[in-house]
This record gives sequence, C-alpha cells and structure tokens, in this order.
Amino acid sequence: MPSLKDLRNRISSVKATQKITKAMQMVAAAKLRRAQTAAEAARPYAERMESVLANLAAGVSTGGPQLLAGNGRDDVHLLVVATAERGLCGAFNSSIVRLAREHILRLQGQGKTVKILCVGKKGYDQLRRQFEKEIVELIELRGLKNIGFDNADEIGKKIIAMFEAGEFDVATLFFSKFKSVIAQIPTAQQLIPAQIAANENAPAVDGPQPSYEYEPGQDEILSELLPRNISVQVFRALLENAASEQGARMSAMDNATRNAGDMIKKQTTLYNRSRQAMITKELIEIISGAEAL
Repeated sequence: MPSLKDLRNRISSVKATQKITKAMQMVAAAKLRRAQTAAEAARPYAERMESVLANLAAGVSTGGPQLLAGNGRDDVHLLVVATAERGLCGAFNSSIVRLAREHILRLQGQGKTVKILCVGKKGYDQLRRQFEKEIVELIELRGLKNIGFDNADEIGKKIIAMFEAGEFDVATLFFSKFKSVIAQIPTAQQLIPAQIAANENAPAVDGPQPSYEYEPGQDEILSELLPRNISVQVFRALLENAASEQGARMSAMDNATRNAGDMIKKQTTLYNRSRQAMITKELIEIISGAEAL
C-alpha cells in the first residue's frame, strides 16, 4: 500500500493536471465559437460555387477543361490529408487518418499508385509509419493564428501545378466536417476531376427549366472558376477542420477534467482510509502499552 506522502503527491499531481485540462477546455470553447462561425460562413459560398459549376458543366461541350473532365487516366492518385498541427483533441486526427488509410489500401489493392500530400503534422506523423515512401510533401500551418484564403490558395495552386505537370490523375481531399461539439464527420471529397452534383436544396421549378446565357463562353468561365473552386474547397476544408479540432479538443478536455475529478475522489478516499487505519493502529498500540503497565 502506498504511503500517505505518496498519496498526497498523487492527489496534488492530479489536481494540477485537472487545472490544465480545465484551462484547455475553456480556451478551446473560446476558439470554437470563432472557428464555427467561420466554417458556417464559408459553406454557402462553397455550395453556391458548386451550384454554378454544375450549371456550367451541364452545358459544356464533350470533354471540357481537364480539371472538370480529367486527363482520361486513373492510375496515379493524390491524397490531400488535412489534419491538425497539435494533438490532445480526442479521435479527431486519427479518424481522418483512418479514412485516408482505408482509401490508400483500397487503391493499392487495385494496383494504383498513391501519392500523399499532408497538410498538418499530426496526419503526417501517423501516415509516415506505414506510407513514408508515398508522402510527397508536408505543409505545416503551425504558425498561423487564423487560416486565410491565401493559405488555401497556395495549397490549391500546388495541387493544380502537380496535375498540370502530370504527377497524378485523380486528387482527393480528406478532412473532418464539423457537425457539433461531439460529432465531427471524416469526409473524402474528390477535387480532380471535379465531382459536381446538382444542387439538391434548390427549389423545384414548375414548367421548363430556365436557361442561362454566359458571356464569355462556358468553357472560358469554367477555365477560370475550376482552379478557384479547388482553392475554395480547400479553404472550406481547413475551416471545417479548425472548428472540428476545437470541438473535439473541448470534448476531450471536458472528459479529462471529469476523469481527473473522479480520480481525485478515489485517491482522497484511499488517503483518508489509510490515515484512519494508521491512527487506529497507533491508538491500539497506546492502549495495549498502557494495559501492560
């Protein structure tokens, strides 16, 4: 059985840890409000961008820009895995990496070549244990206080440059979509060729569907919008990740604080019982010695 001094040190240590986890929870809660607001504000623009591209793609001639139609091959896949720069956020990072790992193994099982572009150190640290040869680059965003569109635009331009250089055929983005503090959804979104679906939330229109005339032509507009759409989708993913990370960290630190409280109660109970047992033993020894006299 540990001594009373050991129990006191253990209780003090857990209390200090509880203060840290509580502080981290409060910081995550403050950051979450800003990150959630930014993520929710970016969704309508990204969704509207997809809606406009869907309308343009429906009327484009056969083929179209390569960012929309692809290069006709499906041999080399680029996986852009976006995770956090820090840990202590529950299963946030591991859930994204798990989805990416499943995708990698499935592609390799089909005989495809896989390349990985890591955005965030935690995803890189986990993936390099198994797929170090497949990782082509690590992009760190550790020094950024707030993620801006310029940061996403740099990543988007890097992806487009690799595609134009013929380094891959298909690009897929992995991130976590923010749903709530306790729910973040790992998501895989294909960037190249663009997978553009019709807007299901658009209101139904009776009669013939409206037609639009574009100036300049649809091909010219697509050639401008498609590269920007990649940067927009990357920006949206980074904002969703930021909100998901803070939500996951807030939930994880809340659980850690509660667990520390339970541990403190158990250790305090054990300390009191040990102390009471020692006092009782000393009283018995005193009484036994008095009776012997």
